[in-house]
This record gives sequence, structure tokens and C-alpha cells, in this order.
Amino acid sequence: MPLYDYRCASCGTVVEVRHGFNDSHTAPCEKCGGALSRVFNPAPIVFKGSGFYVTDSRGSSGGDSKPGDSAA
Repeated sequence: MPLYDYRCASCGTVVEVRHGFNDSHTAPCEKCGGALSRVFNPAPIVFKGSGFYVTDSRGSSGGDSKPGDSAA
């Protein structure tokens, strides 16, 4: 079962509640009795491997010309 964060609208207390995907948490805040609303946290993203940077996708012999070089 996933773990969800809920924040109280009155006092700002954050509590963690474990319940199913389709279940909803309707209990009031334990400290003040206020309404709880679900907090959405961003998922962590980890980029691994090569190809995520401009310098990773280009080889050293990619035909880049330097300023001042001319093909005359």
C-alpha cells in the first residue's frame, strides 16, 4: 500500500497516511480537527548514462570547424 502526505488546512500539520490507491482519507486532523488535503510531491528523476548533455552527444571528430578555418 502506498504512503500519502496530507496537510491540515487550519494548522498546517503534515501527516503520512497509508491506504490503497482507490481509498480516500476523510479523517480530520488529529491536532486541531481541521480538514486534511492531499499533498502531491514531485517524483525524483535520475538521469544515468551518456547522452544527457550537449557534450556527450558529439564526438571529437564531428566535423566542427573552428572560427578562422577556411576550406579554400
